[in-house]
Amino acid sequence: MTGKTLTLRLKVWRQDGPRAAGRFEEYDLPGISVDMSFLEMLDVLNERLNADGHEPVAFEHDCREGICGSCSLMINGMAHGPQKGTATCQLHMRHYRDGDEIVIEPWRSSAFPIIKDLVVDRAPFDAIIQAGGYISAPAGSAPDANSVPIPKEASDSAMDAAQCIGCGACVAACPNGAANLFTSAKLAHLNLLPQGQAERYSRTVAMVDTMEDHFGSCTNHGECEAACPKEISIDFIALMNRDYVKAQLFNRRLAGQRR
Repeated sequence: MTGKTLTLRLKVWRQDGPRAAGRFEEYDLPGISVDMSFLEMLDVLNERLNADGHEPVAFEHDCREGICGSCSLMINGMAHGPQKGTATCQLHMRHYRDGDEIVIEPWRSSAFPIIKDLVVDRAPFDAIIQAGGYISAPAGSAPDANSVPIPKEASDSAMDAAQCIGCGACVAACPNGAANLFTSAKLAHLNLLPQGQAERYSRTVAMVDTMEDHFGSCTNHGECEAACPKEISIDFIALMNRDYVKAQLFNRRLAGQRR
């Protein structure tokens, strides 16, 4: 610990429930160590609210290691805050100065309705995964890990896509509220591998169609890539679009063969 502390002024979005009217509440917060993470700072706020007999601020968190994606906050209008390639839980107070005002909001997207305060419902992401974010396998013992040769370029790209933590920053940052970066990342980490080829086209159609039921359309603003805490490339969106077109042609051929 360095011993240096900050006094901050927080403007926090408070909303009692999905149908309640929301409002900003302001809190003066002295004695915040620069070594704290952003979520630890919110913990201090809630401890003080509890001690004063007030309702603590509801916010999501779990691993606090930048893995789970639940620490989803808009901080001064930026998804996960000002530090590029960083989840909220990895953002530290040393990036702020004494006397700073920090505005904290939930994700702003019609696809992610607010549950309470800073907590939103990201069930539409679950619906996309349920539509095809898996690989079917026949029953039996697991094959040896090295039994299926995988080109290194394919495995590297698949691993890059698999870094997606499903936080929703891409949706929150997109002017259209699109989920193309999330969906394309979840598709790519399966579609690029040999094990995912059997269901590649059916998976692509199912997941993209489900995405379009809930989210806006992508118009290549690129805000999703800029806001992503794992810096996932929008190149995956191009790959998804290509596979979707191929899937439609593939399905048309199948329909013709069945006649």
